[in-house]
Amino acid sequence: MTATRGEPGSFPFYGTGERAPRQRRGPLAGLRVADFCWMGVGSVATRLLADFGAEVIKIEDRTRVDMPRRLPLYKGEVRNYGQQDANADPNRGGLFNNYSRNKLGVTINLRTERGRELAERLVAVSSVVTENFAPGVMEKWGFTYDRFRELVPDVIYARMSGYGHSGPHQHYRSYGPIVQAASGLSYVAGLPGREPSGWGLSYMDNMAAYYNSAALLMAIWNRRRTGAGTEIDVAAVEVGVTLLGPILLDVTVNSHTSQRPDYPTGNRLEHPHAAPHGVYRCAGEDRWVAVAVFDDAEWSRLVEAIGSPDWTGDERFATQESRFKHQDLLDAYLSGWTADQDPHTVMHLLQSHGIRAGAVQNPQDLNEFDPQLAWRGTFFEMDHPVIGPARFEGFPASMSGEGPDHWRSAPLVGEDNDYVFGELLGVDEAERVELAEQGVI
Repeated sequence: MTATRGEPGSFPFYGTGERAPRQRRGPLAGLRVADFCWMGVGSVATRLLADFGAEVIKIEDRTRVDMPRRLPLYKGEVRNYGQQDANADPNRGGLFNNYSRNKLGVTINLRTERGRELAERLVAVSSVVTENFAPGVMEKWGFTYDRFRELVPDVIYARMSGYGHSGPHQHYRSYGPIVQAASGLSYVAGLPGREPSGWGLSYMDNMAAYYNSAALLMAIWNRRRTGAGTEIDVAAVEVGVTLLGPILLDVTVNSHTSQRPDYPTGNRLEHPHAAPHGVYRCAGEDRWVAVAVFDDAEWSRLVEAIGSPDWTGDERFATQESRFKHQDLLDAYLSGWTADQDPHTVMHLLQSHGIRAGAVQNPQDLNEFDPQLAWRGTFFEMDHPVIGPARFEGFPASMSGEGPDHWRSAPLVGEDNDYVFGELLGVDEAERVELAEQGVI
């Protein structure tokens, strides 16, 4: 189904309610992925492949369901991290449903010999294998790049972990906030004059996932060009380091230290000098607007937009360099003007004068009121047999050619066992029943 542009609060709906596997559409149609990934760093990467037509077959263990199935985040439900509620329906997991749309799902107990044999048979009919277990887990099961090459000579094997699969820390366990700390990101995040704060959210899970996606797409392209497979080893900590470029340069080239009274810089920008440049309180509870001014011409337009109050004529604000030196005073004055303004009103006013400004939007703003996101169909809905219509964030680009193929919400536990084991691998019904009774699938 093709999405249509809508009003704020309305969402395109994809899918017809059909659950049976079908021929996929999109630029990656015909690509089959044996997907051992579970958390965001891997699952978001393979979701991109699934969105664009790849047949991604997610491998789970029925006796130890994936962590995202245990973190529903659905209509107020709360469970302790890492703990499985015996009475909870694993098909209600909101995080899992977000990570696993457009994928197929099978269950294999990889702690059994027959389960590992079945997984190898699945790999043998695939051309890409992905995993993001802690280093050593796949090796414990005998799943190595050399073994997969015996099954599929031109296989692409993508491995995704916190520290990578080589070096003195390769066996360290990781998680998004740990990666952010180890990569140096947490140290440089926060407000001036206060201790670094970092993020509670697993931000780097998603950032590393996008690098994983890029590496996979490059390997797929290279195989089409040369016929050669690839082993990919993405380390999330290294992805975090790539986001530190300007700060690393400031330390190494300018001999600055990040341990100084005005560091971290918070919302202020040092290079180039910009002022006002920050987030300013507005009317209402926890409402803010971001404003950025880079030169004297923009400053003149800002002054005109806000009605030329007396303080804008202060000689300390006459040039960009002087405004930069007196940011505290400038921010206090601008905050006094924004304090009784609606953030969206300020945004529209300043934008109409050519000033970069944006309301600091909360989830409700994004989800229900933003006309730009509604116009572009950023959020869309798909039906789910257990939780009903579920909302997702889409691919952040419009394409004139073949775009995403949103055909089905996330698989139920073991939903595609018959199709994958029966049709793809040729396991007859009697053997499938036996494997289920033995706890292999």
